This record gives sequence, structure tokens and C-alpha cells, in this order.
Amino acid sequence: MTRGGKIAIVVVAVAGIVSTPLVWLLDSPDTGQMIGASVQAAVAIAALLWTLFQHPATGRARGPADTAVDTGEAEATGGAGASSGVVRPGGAGSGTATAERTGDATADGTGSRASTGVDYS
Repeated sequence: MTRGGKIAIVVVAVAGIVSTPLVWLLDSPDTGQMIGASVQAAVAIAALLWTLFQHPATGRARGPADTAVDTGEAEATGGAGASSGVVRPGGAGSGTATAERTGDATADGTGSRASTGVDYS
């Protein structure tokens, strides 16, 4: 949750906790008004607590979304490398990486490699 979102919810929750129940309770409330004030205060307190316990978005979710979908074939021969998916050497970068319905991968020869998904090597 963003900082601005947290601030907005905290302000509204505090206003809900204090305002209407206070007005109802100062005017000699009947049973229905007392129950309404209690429920409203409880909901506002729950919203306040929920907001305070929300963690900020993680750094990995903020990065770009790399996606490979319906790709063609990948073929590597004689020590080469080929990929029909997403390549992130050493897991570099942030954000998400997905590969769906990628093509076939074939690697022939010593040291060659092929990948059809997300390659972190």
C-alpha cells in the first residue's frame, strides 16, 4: 500500500472513530443509536488497524514485467545458447518474469544450451 493511501485511510478512520459516534452519544441515544455508534466505531478501528499493518510494496514488484508468450523455436549448436523465453543473467533486474506457451528448444553439441522459459543462468 502506498504512503498516500495509508494516510487517506488513517484520516477517514480517525474521523469515523471520533465524529458520528461522539455526536450520537452526546444526544442521549436510544438503543439503536448506541448500537449504530458502536458498530461504526468498531469498523473504523478495524480499518485503522488494517491500514497500519499493511507493508509497503516490495522492490521486485515495482520493476518491469517481462513476458514471453507463444514464441518460436530456439536452437543452439556447437557451444552456442538460444532462448525462446525471458533471459535474465544471474537473476538480474526486478519485477516479474513469465513465459507461457513458448516454442521448442534444441541444443546440439558440447557446451550448447537452449531454454524455453525464464532463464536466470
